[in-house]
This record gives sequence, C-alpha cells and structure tokens, in this order.
Amino acid sequence: MRMRPTLSWTPAEDLPAGTTDLEPVADALSAGRVLVLSGAGISTESGIPDYRGEGGSLSRHTPMTYQDFTADAGARRRYWARSHLGWRTFGSAGPNAGHRAVAAFGRHGLLSGVITQNVDGLHQAAGSESVVELHGSLDRVVCLSCGTLSPRRELARRLEEANPGFEPVAAGINPDGDADLTDEQVGDFRVLPCTVCGGVLKPDVVFFGEAVPPRRVEHCRELVRAAASLLVLGSSLTVMSGLRFVRQAAGAGKPVLIVNRDATRGDRHALTRVALPLGTALTTVAGRLGLPVDGRTTA
Repeated sequence: MRMRPTLSWTPAEDLPAGTTDLEPVADALSAGRVLVLSGAGISTESGIPDYRGEGGSLSRHTPMTYQDFTADAGARRRYWARSHLGWRTFGSAGPNAGHRAVAAFGRHGLLSGVITQNVDGLHQAAGSESVVELHGSLDRVVCLSCGTLSPRRELARRLEEANPGFEPVAAGINPDGDADLTDEQVGDFRVLPCTVCGGVLKPDVVFFGEAVPPRRVEHCRELVRAAASLLVLGSSLTVMSGLRFVRQAAGAGKPVLIVNRDATRGDRHALTRVALPLGTALTTVAGRLGLPVDGRTTA
C-alpha cells in the first residue's frame, strides 16, 4: 500500500502559548546573521491561502502527490487543468508588507540568508536576494525524462493554444497554484509533452511525497551552520523539509524564533513564538529598528 505524506499535525504535548512580545525578534535581528525560514503564512496577505491556518486549503483540498502525478495520466490531466487556471491568479499576486520587511532586513545586512518553503517568488519580487527556494518555483517547468527546464509562461502559452475556450470558474486557489475544479470542469483538458523529448512535464516544485534534492538540503544546512539565529515566518513546520532546520539550529544552541499565529511543530525548540499577523509583526519590528521599508521609515 502506498504511504501518504504527512499533511497534518496534532500536538502530542502542551506547548507554550504564543506571545505578542516582539522584543526577542528585534533583538535577534539587531545582532545580525539571522537566517529566515518562511512558509505559506507569509503569503496569505498577498491573497494566497496557506495550507493549515484558519481557512487553510487543506480543509477543502488534498494537494497533488508526486506518486499520483507520475503514476496516473488522469491525475496529471486534472493537475495541469487546475494549475493552468490557477497560474493566472497566482502569477498576478504581489509581495506584501511581510515580504517587504524581510527584504529591508536583508538590505541592511541583518540577515545571513532566506530559505522559503513557498513556490510563489514573492520574496524575490519584494527585493530579497539569494533566496533558496526549498520546494522549487512555479515559474519553471521540468521534463521528467530529459531534465530540460523551461519557463512556465512558455507552457502557459502552449496550453492556451491547445485548450481554446477553457475558462472555468474556480472555487478557490491553493498555495501550490492549484485551482479547485470539478472533474466536469476539467473535462478533456489537453496536456502537452516536453518539446525536446516528448516526455512528461512537471512544475519545478517539490510535490507532497517527493524528496527535496539532497544538494539543496545540504546548502540549507550550511546556511543554518553559518547563522547566529533562525527566524521562522509563517510555517506550521508540519513537514520535515522545514522542521529539520529548526531541529538543527536548536541542537547547535542557536536561538529559534517563530512568528506564526498558530502553534507549530517546532514550538518546543523555540525561544519564543509570536502569535501576530506577519505583515503587522515584521513592519513593527522594522520600525523599532528604524529601518525603511519600500523607501519609507516605519518608525
């Protein structure tokens, strides 16, 4: 029987309650060499829902798994129909105050790096540099046969031409850019092959049930080793891909600070968890540090 990936987490212990005290976060940033690890929660204020927060997409939607995508042509048709539609909305989202504050921290030399679990590119759009995309990016498409990478906009154009009149109304958009459509709405949507070898195309993202490339993981571990502290922003840390870096930092005696409205799987490793909206919290911290966000002082 195929094992399903971990999609949810229930605390097996009493965890400390969240706080609204931002001083530990401001202190860590003042000291510098902070490594940011961000999750879907930082993009909710840009109109992209998270997976597990209040109203999160997992309450109505099971994300595509790598196993289903590679084994089932019907699953690939459903995925590409939904993703093609979702891309139009997802691709138009812009960075919010939280992304801009992270970029400001970086511009002023307070960060040692940014690792994001998101596939939306909004950190880069806000001005952050050298962002490690732990789970890849929806901007790219990869062929599973020959490994060729190509721009998502190129595939979007080809899919438009191959599926004229495909204009269903989605019930919602999910953090992976997947729109909620019924089988009837998917219909006979035409999936296109790789233009180089005719192989199966997949967005260059890590699906649930798929492993993050080992070299990328090791690069992130090196960033944790070089950092003075780890700041987690908007992640429940349910899946091991992000939690392992929290455990690594805590095991090395480095402070772990979390800003997330709900409890996380990493809370017991953290110095503090601030239960505030990301945009408000990070803009407030920037103001306390006297840092301009988007060219404006926030104090």
